[in-house]
Amino acid sequence: YWFCWVSLAMADVTAAGVYIQYWIPNVEPWIPSLCILLILFASNLMAVKIFGELEFWFALIKVIAILGLIGGGLYLIFIGYQTDVGPVSFSNLWSHGGWFPNGWEGFVLSFQMVVFAFTGIELVGLTAGETENPKKVIPQAINNIPIRIIIFYVGALAIIMSIYPWTAVNADSSPFVQVFKAAGIVAAAAIVNFIVLTSAASACNSGLFSTSRMVYTLAREGNAPRRMFRLRSNQVPMNAVVFSALVIFIAVIMQYIMPENVFILITSVSTFCFIFIWAIILVCHMKYRKQHPELAKQNPFKMPLYPLMNYVILGFYFLVLVSLAFNNETLIALLFTPVWFGMLWCFYKLQTLKQNYGN
Repeated sequence: YWFCWVSLAMADVTAAGVYIQYWIPNVEPWIPSLCILLILFASNLMAVKIFGELEFWFALIKVIAILGLIGGGLYLIFIGYQTDVGPVSFSNLWSHGGWFPNGWEGFVLSFQMVVFAFTGIELVGLTAGETENPKKVIPQAINNIPIRIIIFYVGALAIIMSIYPWTAVNADSSPFVQVFKAAGIVAAAAIVNFIVLTSAASACNSGLFSTSRMVYTLAREGNAPRRMFRLRSNQVPMNAVVFSALVIFIAVIMQYIMPENVFILITSVSTFCFIFIWAIILVCHMKYRKQHPELAKQNPFKMPLYPLMNYVILGFYFLVLVSLAFNNETLIALLFTPVWFGMLWCFYKLQTLKQNYGN
């Protein structure tokens, strides 16, 4: 799980470096990536409240931007605005060849990036152990997730495609930029680029924070070097922060060596790892229901269509992994990640032998 979040942070620090190129086009992307990582590293060495403050503003910027996109897009639709490619209308969603004009292949291959976009969603369940009233709060949080997905993901995409049909969207520029430009906002490109930059920095910041705490917890349990358990006077696990930052720094090195393909490679690795984590959660859920039927019966918030839904979701995960094999860039990640799991197994065996030998 630590590696999942490290790979997520690596992908986002890589993306952040690319976004900086909008303002400084001649700079090598690894240079701004390194600068951003150093800034986030310094902030994570400060008190935890600094992390919370940064995340508050990062999140606020993203929410305001998406709501602005949806609100502005609805306004253009209702007034019948004319863009350079035709009228703005909801009919653009289905009037240009239907839902799958080029077949199912592109739809299936998009799963890798879509799944990557939802990495970290399991944190809603992990907070149950630190929630004052989990029986009330956790169901509310989980039930709100589909609503937020509909608004912020499906809603935003529906608005974009209603303003610019898929045949008119330019893959070399952000569709968000095109929509804001259509609304008459001259500085649309700079605004959207700043928003996605803060979004990537936010994800990397969260990754660095969470991975350092995971290493700290592993050290406390004896599953990581003891020196990672040390705290600074401000209660920050400095050694754990330094270690996670150094691993994330590998992405900067990769960006220097292979700047073209590093983002897709890292996101594919992250997708594979998170699918593994989610699959383990599903298997654990089935074992729990089987071994403790009396507790499951008392739970008022059960998984619908158990156990059928567990197998359906596991089947979907398998489909996503298979889709990684049909792209040369994602295939590398598909082949590399099992090697990482093999390395983890070796480290675990060495740790077990060390503990047994010590006893």
